Amino acid sequence: MKSSKTLFSALVIAAALACTTAFAAGQVRQLLVEGMTCSHCVSSVTEELSAIDGVEGVSVDLNAGGASRVTIRSSTAIPAAAVEAAVEEAGYAVATSPS
Repeated sequence: MKSSKTLFSALVIAAALACTTAFAAGQVRQLLVEGMTCSHCVSSVTEELSAIDGVEGVSVDLNAGGASRVTIRSSTAIPAAAVEAAVEEAGYAVATSPS
């Protein structure tokens, strides 16, 4: 069960992402992900994001206990909702601000 803070953060970011239709093609985009604490967490997020069509690479700067910076390189436009869904599928939440 996710904490109230995590659910609130997910709802806030979902509203923000609804206004952003896609990550542009051929660009590097960064986002913050909450809840990752170890290399297994990094692997889970990387695997889910890498499965999105057009993603060429994913790197994670782990900040155990805080928001970790995730960098996504893409060859095509990536729907922001797909990015959020992949992070949630891995068991984490996109952060609304750095921790």
